[in-house]
Amino acid sequence: MKNRFCLKGSTSKWATAICLLLFLMGSSPRTHAQGSEPYGQGLRLDLDTSGHRYLRLIIWNQIWMRSIQHNPGSIVNEQPVSNTWDISARRLRLLAYAQITPRYLILAHIGINNQTFVTGGAPGTSGTGPNGAGKKPQLFFHDAWNEYAVIPLINPKTGLRNKYSLYFGAGLHYWWGLSRMSSASTLNFLALDAPIVNWPLVETSDQFVRQFGMYVKGKWGKLNYSMHLNKPFATNNTPPDPDPIKGPTAVDNNGNSKPGVGGYFDYQFLDQEENLLPFRVGTYVGTRKIFNIGAGFYHNQDGTLSKNVVNNIETFDKHNITLLGADVYTDMPVGNPSKRMAVTAYSVFYNYNFGPNYLRTIGIMNPSSGFDPNMPASERTLNGPGNSRMFVGTGNIWYTQAGFLLPGASHNKVRLQPFAAYTMKKLKALDQTGHYYDVGFNLFLDAHHAKFTPQYSTRPLFYESNGKRVINGRKGEFMLQFQVYL
Repeated sequence: MKNRFCLKGSTSKWATAICLLLFLMGSSPRTHAQGSEPYGQGLRLDLDTSGHRYLRLIIWNQIWMRSIQHNPGSIVNEQPVSNTWDISARRLRLLAYAQITPRYLILAHIGINNQTFVTGGAPGTSGTGPNGAGKKPQLFFHDAWNEYAVIPLINPKTGLRNKYSLYFGAGLHYWWGLSRMSSASTLNFLALDAPIVNWPLVETSDQFVRQFGMYVKGKWGKLNYSMHLNKPFATNNTPPDPDPIKGPTAVDNNGNSKPGVGGYFDYQFLDQEENLLPFRVGTYVGTRKIFNIGAGFYHNQDGTLSKNVVNNIETFDKHNITLLGADVYTDMPVGNPSKRMAVTAYSVFYNYNFGPNYLRTIGIMNPSSGFDPNMPASERTLNGPGNSRMFVGTGNIWYTQAGFLLPGASHNKVRLQPFAAYTMKKLKALDQTGHYYDVGFNLFLDAHHAKFTPQYSTRPLFYESNGKRVINGRKGEFMLQFQVYL
């Protein structure tokens, strides 16, 4: 009766307050927080007594404090710098989804990302006025999709779990597969953040890791699967002249883009993870017993373009994008149960082919706008300015992370989880293998719902030397994340 009252709508202040209170007291039989019993089932409004019709909200903020060692010669706001300290917004998000009936689901996810004191502001703005550098970023949709249950995981009539399930959906979606971490939830990372190599198309032929398309998902016993058919966003980068040593260089230029097809499949040996949403958990903080192995792929015909010059005649060649991934994930309690210890480990190997000598650099929330114009070009790192690093390219990438949840008494919600991560990048456009390191810990105040995460990361610096692209030195970055999600 209380939910029907809210649905009818009332203009009185008391009715509005009662509806809000009922909403905040709502519960969900579907989704459990990672390790926080008081949080229960989250912010949910049941629309009937069966629990099959409901509205669910998730709200989260991830605020970063950083101290950055800049790549040599970087400038920030037109001033040469070697270090920068800032406080910034990595993610400010709101996600809502509703199960209209057991057969239909609608989801919308909005927010902003990567706003610093000098970057991330509204498009086309600059200066120090009301729309100055870094101010008033544009809110946009991250996800928006509709989904239909062909064979629901839970039989709505009997309430029993089906051995097989099949769902079909369409929209701007996150079901594109490749690896477990390619569909990672940003709420419950083990490390401070993803290595980003798990999202190799980010902001080229996708919109913040999403593309418009159709997908199917489901379970076949212990096999979890998702597959998609997407229309990649248009790219039109101009290919450079061939490198005198390496030859032609592919860039993102897909013209009237061909379909992007892909999928991810993982076999779940122990506890079965839910696949209501695509967002895969990073660490369960000792509340589940998980061991999965998985593999995925993505293919886009003619996704990149390169230029060749023979006898002063330019020719252009199209190249397919073919991305492969294989991974293993475990998260389970260890030792004396009274100590509530747990181990989390994840390892993934990627084989990326974007065409000849394809290479991208990236700097997360990079405050630097370029190099000091007085610095000779020959002395500038190939990484780019600021905190830029070699991101992805044609070649192989291996990423591994592991963490250990230290002993804690049952009455104490405050927990400590040290972790470390390593990334190896062997890219064909470079002449040395890059090694990247991260170390830190999660200080859980209330599992992932309230936590602090300090992390220190290092990156190699690449330079051109004697016709080779080799490493000469390293730089680091300290980050402290403040996270709350409801």
